[in-house]
Amino acid sequence: MDESSDSQQAGTLASSEEFSRYDQVGKPAYHLAEAADGADAFDEEFRLATCDLSQYLHGNAADKAAFSQQLGEAMSEIGFAILEGHGIDPRLFEQSEDWVEELFTQSSLEDKMRFRAARHGAVSEGYFPVKETSDIHPDLVEGWVFGRRAFDLDGDPGFDAADFWTLPHLEPKFRQYTEAGASLFIPLIQSILEYLGCDPHTFDERLHKPNFGQRLNYYPPVSSEDDASGAGRLLGHEDIDIFTLLPAPTVEGLQALHRNGKWVRISAPPGSIVLNTGDYLQRVSNDLLPSTTHRVSPPRDPAQRKLKRTSIPLAAYFRPDETLEVLPGLGTPKYEPIPVVTFHTRTTAKFYGDDYAVEAPLP
Repeated sequence: MDESSDSQQAGTLASSEEFSRYDQVGKPAYHLAEAADGADAFDEEFRLATCDLSQYLHGNAADKAAFSQQLGEAMSEIGFAILEGHGIDPRLFEQSEDWVEELFTQSSLEDKMRFRAARHGAVSEGYFPVKETSDIHPDLVEGWVFGRRAFDLDGDPGFDAADFWTLPHLEPKFRQYTEAGASLFIPLIQSILEYLGCDPHTFDERLHKPNFGQRLNYYPPVSSEDDASGAGRLLGHEDIDIFTLLPAPTVEGLQALHRNGKWVRISAPPGSIVLNTGDYLQRVSNDLLPSTTHRVSPPRDPAQRKLKRTSIPLAAYFRPDETLEVLPGLGTPKYEPIPVVTFHTRTTAKFYGDDYAVEAPLP
């Protein structure tokens, strides 16, 4: 990692403007870390749209059109929506919280560090120690990113879960959620493309046996020292993907930055999924769908700050050797075609150092 990069430990007062040269789509200015509520404007009245995905999965043409319109309007406004009727058993979400805690608390740091995160293709996969998710400032989260290769999805006779997992018995457990979540990728992108007026099947082939990142996050209880430091549980950022599926959090803290410049507190019903668009989709939609800034802040309730928090966001990716280009029919393209691996790593170099970026030719 390039130790001369100005992204090294910029602290809790860092602004996104300091790192705008890394961004491959237009983004707003904001403080990367959590500030006191009084320093940020909040829209306490705003509520995310709740969309019934069963309309698209099982409905007639009119049902599908209604869902696409509702979801598209929500994503155009703030890049976030709540999904109900997705068909995934909510008990799987509940169980996953215990599995995440088991993975992080029942594995020694020495064992976890054997899987220290490193770039694979476009994505940094592996283990991130607490306060080392980013070089910008110390987030109060311990993370782990598992790519497709970390799951026995394709019948590879040479697959060995121990190559990726400190606790290999957890691989088939998390595989259940990964397979269930990935099954929603195609219907969701089809509905979004319908809203944009594009061919809904444009990305069907690219999302068959999709590339993805299954991230597991473990947020330990917030200590008094960390609370006083001004650090957030996870810094303000945008997801560098097509979209992310996140089972509804059980502990407060997730916030999104509305296009009106105010922060919104995200609260979703148990068993639902929070969907948000990422940089890939902003790029191909010619900025019609924003990759919305979001963060995880310590809960307002001091009692909740003493609770651990877990989350299992599933990110949908294109493959690193593919190309990102603005979809036809969406106006004059604001962006040139770019290899996925270049787009992704140029952006994430802000977190990992300048030498993380990969410059690849167009296919």
